[in-house]
Amino acid sequence: MEPRVTAFDALRGFAKSGQDFVSGFINRRESSSRNNPIEILKRLQREAFSDLMRLRDRQDKIEKLLSIYKTSKKGPFEDAATHVRGEIDFLGSLLNMDGFDQQNIDDLKRAGVRTGVNARFTFETKVRGKDYFIAELKASQKVGVDLTDLSGNPPLSLAKVFYKANIADWFSAVLIPIGAHCSDIESDSSFSHQREGLTDKSPLRPPFSSQQHGSAFGIAARKENFVASIGHLISGVERPLDPHGMRHIFSTFGQVVCNLPRETKFSLMGLHENLITSDQNSSLGPFAFPMSSFSRRQNSDVSGVSAGNSSSGTLAVMLESLLDEYTRIGGWVEMNRSSDKNLKWAISISDVSKHEHGWGLCLSGAIDSSNKVDHFQVESYLKFNLGERLTVRPGLVHVNDSNSRITAFLLQSNCSL
Repeated sequence: MEPRVTAFDALRGFAKSGQDFVSGFINRRESSSRNNPIEILKRLQREAFSDLMRLRDRQDKIEKLLSIYKTSKKGPFEDAATHVRGEIDFLGSLLNMDGFDQQNIDDLKRAGVRTGVNARFTFETKVRGKDYFIAELKASQKVGVDLTDLSGNPPLSLAKVFYKANIADWFSAVLIPIGAHCSDIESDSSFSHQREGLTDKSPLRPPFSSQQHGSAFGIAARKENFVASIGHLISGVERPLDPHGMRHIFSTFGQVVCNLPRETKFSLMGLHENLITSDQNSSLGPFAFPMSSFSRRQNSDVSGVSAGNSSSGTLAVMLESLLDEYTRIGGWVEMNRSSDKNLKWAISISDVSKHEHGWGLCLSGAIDSSNKVDHFQVESYLKFNLGERLTVRPGLVHVNDSNSRITAFLLQSNCSL
C-alpha cells in the first residue's frame, strides 16, 4: 500500500505546483497591467469626468434657480454702471460799445454773449444693454436776462431727464420729461455741452433747435443713408404773457437727414408751434394741461386779454462736411414766417483736430421782411488744448445790429471732469 500512497501524493503535489505556477503567472500579468501608467491615467480620467458631470448638473440647477430669483426681484437699473461726466464753462468779456443802455444789452443777448460760470454734471446709465438713461444737474451764474443780473451762488438743479430706447437697429424712441430741446429728438444728438464757438449761438444748428421746452417724446427711424425723426414738445410750465394772461406752447418737430459721400450730411428740419393763450392768471402746474381749448369768457365782469390760439412755423436747412481730415465747414438757413427777421443764416469753418492748437470762424446774420440786413455778426477764435480736459479759447466777436455796433474780446474756457 505504501507505493500507491506515495505515487498518489506525488501526483497531487505535481498538480498543485502546476496550479500555483499558472495562478502566479496570471496574477503577475494583472498586477503589471494595473501598475501601467497609461491604464492609471485612463482610470483617473473616467472617474474625473464622472465627477465633473455631476458637478455641472448641480451648477445648472443652481443657476436656473438664481436666474428666476433675479428676474422676479431685480429692476432694470440693477448692476448697471453709471458714468459721471462734469463740465465747468467760463466766459469773460471786454466790451467796446457806444453806451451802456438797454438796446446794447439786448443786442448782446441776441448775439449769445452771456458771461459767467456754468457747471454741469451728467449721469449716464445703460439699461438692458442697449438703452440708456441720462440725468443732468446744472448750476449757472451766467446772465440770462440782462447784464446787470449778477445773482450769486445759484443752486444746483435738475436740468434734464432723458431716456432713449433702441428698440431695433433701425428704430429708436426718446422720452424727455424735463429740459427738452429739439436737438434731443435728433437721432445723432450728442450730450457733450462743450461750446462749438465763443457764444451760446451754435454755428452748426439753427437757433430754434436749441430752444428749451418743458417735455418731449419722439421716435427716429433709419434706412441706409437716411434718418427720419419726429417728436412732440410741450411747455411744461405756463409762462405769463402779462399780469392777466397765461400761455401754453405745443410744438411738433421733424427732421430728415441724408448722409452723403465724403463725410457730408444734409438735414431738413421744421418746427410747428401752437400757442394757446388764456385770459386767466391761474396756473394748473407742471404736466397738467386742459383737454378742451381755451376760450374767451363772455362774462362782462371779467376784464383781461383776449384769449385764443395762434400758430407759427419754422423751417431750416443744414449742410455739414469735412474739407479734409481736420477742417469742418457747415452752414444753415432758417426761415420763420411769424418773425420780423424771417430769414437767419450762418456759415462756419473750424479745426476739429485734437491737436494743441486750433481755430474757428463764423459769420451769421438776419434779414427782415423788407429784405434788409438787420443783424450781422462775426466771430473768430483760437483754440488751445491744455491737456485732454482743459480748453481755452480767446477770440473776438463783432455785432452790427440795426442801431448799434459792439465789439467784444472774449475769453472762454471749458474744463471736463
